[in-house]
Amino acid sequence: MKKHNFYAGPSILSQYTIQNTADAVLNFADMGLSILEISHRSKQFQAVIDEADALVKELLEIPAGYSVLWLGGGASMQFAMVPMNLLAKKAGYLDTGVWASKAIKEAKLFGDVDVVASSKDRNYTYIPKDYTVPADCDYFHYTTNNTIYGTEIRKDPEVGNVRLVADMSSDIFSRPIDVAKYDLIYAGAQKNLAPAGVTIVIVRDEALGHVDRVLPTMLDYRTHVKKGSMFNTPPVLPIYSALQTLKFYKQMGGIRELEKRDLAKAAMLYEAIDSSKMFVATVPGHEDRSIMNVCFVMKPEYAELEKSFIDFAGERGIIGIKGHRDVGGFRASLYNAMPIESVKVLVDAMKDFEETH
Repeated sequence: MKKHNFYAGPSILSQYTIQNTADAVLNFADMGLSILEISHRSKQFQAVIDEADALVKELLEIPAGYSVLWLGGGASMQFAMVPMNLLAKKAGYLDTGVWASKAIKEAKLFGDVDVVASSKDRNYTYIPKDYTVPADCDYFHYTTNNTIYGTEIRKDPEVGNVRLVADMSSDIFSRPIDVAKYDLIYAGAQKNLAPAGVTIVIVRDEALGHVDRVLPTMLDYRTHVKKGSMFNTPPVLPIYSALQTLKFYKQMGGIRELEKRDLAKAAMLYEAIDSSKMFVATVPGHEDRSIMNVCFVMKPEYAELEKSFIDFAGERGIIGIKGHRDVGGFRASLYNAMPIESVKVLVDAMKDFEETH
């Protein structure tokens, strides 16, 4: 039976990425060796990281003056690295969910944090608007997509002369970004790029070196900029997989084509939810809904059927749709590698389940 993988992360990867990575595990670059056992200092792997850097810059149209880094520690490490490197006195943060609040907690270790707005009052089911970023902030940080609650910010915010930082872990490469507005973008790879184990950081070189604190060598972005992500042994296999995904994205037609496909997938699923007598979206405002993580629940009168629907969907090969424990219900993650055919299978399952109950 074909599986339809809606897991939120680690999540679906393209067959192109999986097959090419599997081939490299057996024989990388015709070396007669597995990529699992070759030196990261070899010319063959240096070519991988060089090509990956170049494709990130090409796909996202990154201007001069930025470095692409491949680091360990996940996005959670970036919650601390960002303020350690950028926060001199005060930073502004937008609180839109669990991951944003974790980033806020870490930033408070290094200076004052101004939480400019929060949607916690309604369990993070909307994006705050009409907030002001203080001009004296060293930077403003926001999370573009909130995987647990299903909200997303799909426009680059205007923050004046304040440096802009974004956690794009779950929607990077799903829309065009004006990178020139940002001083730092980071993303854990395990949702829209590669297997878990590597984090991509895009940083404006000029933004670094402006804090007085002594930085540990490994936690100083300048270390990794200077060494081209090779200061220590990088996560070789996830970087190779990321390169395959980047190649796949280019073959698909680039970011604008990916966004077009993603919007179509999300529209199909949201339409099914909004027209249903049994299901309801957890995010009421259409403008705040994520196209990466569609969250929905049973209407109260059908709440006892949640497990039955998960079992029903499982019989059709649909996996990974159980909602996060903080929200309940269901979550269908529609990352770039998700084919629209799988979304149709889910929609048909919802309609068939509703008809029989």
